[in-house]
Amino acid sequence: MIIENMKPEVSVKRHLLKTITWRVVGTIDTMILGWLVSGDPMIGITIGSFEVVTKMILYFLHERAWYHYDFGVKRNTKK
Repeated sequence: MIIENMKPEVSVKRHLLKTITWRVVGTIDTMILGWLVSGDPMIGITIGSFEVVTKMILYFLHERAWYHYDFGVKRNTKK
């Protein structure tokens, strides 16, 4: 029996959890950078607040789109 090009089963929940955890990291980074650049921590928080939702949506869509392509993914085939 030959099994070729089997995609691993990855749930949408996994993509969603990765989206949320990555966004937490990214938002903290944005807030700190906004604070450092402006000198005002409230400006950093404001910037982080605006970008958190839009970037989560964009990342989730990006992650789901990449899941549909096998670029750079090696599959083990059994013979």
